[in-house]
Formats: sequence, C-alpha cells, structure tokens
Amino acid sequence: MGKEKRYAMAVDTKRCVGCSACVIACKTENDVPLGCYRDWIGEESGGEFPAIHLEIRSTRCNHCDKPGCVDACPTGASNVNAGGAVLVTHHKCTGCKACIAACPYDARFVHPKGYVDKCTFCLHRVEAGKLPACVEICPTKALTFGDLADPDSELARLVHSRRVKVLHPETGMDPNQFFLL
Repeated sequence: MGKEKRYAMAVDTKRCVGCSACVIACKTENDVPLGCYRDWIGEESGGEFPAIHLEIRSTRCNHCDKPGCVDACPTGASNVNAGGAVLVTHHKCTGCKACIAACPYDARFVHPKGYVDKCTFCLHRVEAGKLPACVEICPTKALTFGDLADPDSELARLVHSRRVKVLHPETGMDPNQFFLL
C-alpha cells in the first residue's frame, strides 16, 4: 500500500501577475455567489526606495495539517477529507462562524444560503483526473497543485528545491499553500 496523498498548492510569486483568471475560474467552476470568493489576489510590498519590491500572489484556503477551523467547528461540518483537503459539509453547517474566527487566512465566507463555504481544491475535478480550475486556467503557470507526499511530483520538487514561505507559520497549523520566492 502506498503512502497517503497530501494535496497542496504552490504559488510562484515570480510568475503571478495578479490577472485574477484564477478567481474568475473558481467562481465559475464552483458557482460562487457575487461578492463572495474562494480565492483572491493578495499583494505585499516592502523595502525603501529605490530598493522596493512587490509580491503578487493568488491565495486561498491553506488546507492546513492542523486546521484550527476543524477544531473550532461545533457540528463537525468542517472536516479533513482524503488527501488532507479541509472541507465543509454544508448540510451539517449552522453558519455559526466559529470556523471563520479560527482561520487566520480569512479563507471562509458565509454563503447566502446560510452555510460556510471555502476552497475545496476542486476535489470534484481532482477525483476525475483534472487539475483545480484555478491551476488549469492560470496563463502564467504560476500555480502548481499536486501530492506533496509523492517526492516525484512536480509540486514536491518545486517546494523542496525553491525558497518558500507560508503565511502565518506562527499559528502552528502547518499550511499546505506554499509561496515560491
């Protein structure tokens, strides 16, 4: 029996241009309501003139190894699925927002139908042998999705060969969205 899969995503900050194609693809693929987002474009700037830098990155749920949102959920609606994807079972969700408060990534929203929603890594596509919609559409190939537990995967190769960062490492949640620097 092989090692259990561990889905993750890498965002190449040298390639991401902030075009929002990933955001539009996600909204279309997952029928995300107007005004709500499962992924978004973030920017971080720093330095002092003339040595300034701007990091543009596509971002979403980090599908953490130790997800605080799952621990905070009183109904069990927030759960960890196969491959480590953190999901919300809509019919179990009461919309109490405890998971939203527990997420340091602001990756969740209350759907107009009353339940909490978020990125699923497009598992419905992955299980059919396709890439998540955001990865498939990215015109600069800045997004890489795959199995971090497979040392031969493109994702594992990138994460282990490049300088990377994760957001809010101090939380101890061990996020699985890596930003390639």
